[in-house]
Amino acid sequence: MGRLTTHVLDTARGKPAAHLEIDLIRIKGETQTVLKTVLTNADGRCDAPLLEGDALERGRYELVFHAASYLREMGDDLPEFPFLDDIVIAFGIDRDDQHYHVPLLLSAYGYSTYRGS
Repeated sequence: MGRLTTHVLDTARGKPAAHLEIDLIRIKGETQTVLKTVLTNADGRCDAPLLEGDALERGRYELVFHAASYLREMGDDLPEFPFLDDIVIAFGIDRDDQHYHVPLLLSAYGYSTYRGS
């Protein structure tokens, strides 16, 4: 059974990014549909897979990580127009029987992602 998961690490603080808001968006043609909005837990993870089983469909998706809001809540003094505000990771799911893990390593001035396991 396939599934989609994510987690976020705050590399500037050296710890999981707790209470960071994430939107999951499905893209079909020109239509974007927000499938769900979640907050990360104390471990920087979601309490359940974002998608799994029959809900995991082949296609295009985006994860929108609300980075600036999180960083401001953590006490970062960001400018009015922060360098990183919302981080959008656009990706595709080609096989509905696989695990797609999309982690985010985050700081105020940079981020990294990859397909994890």
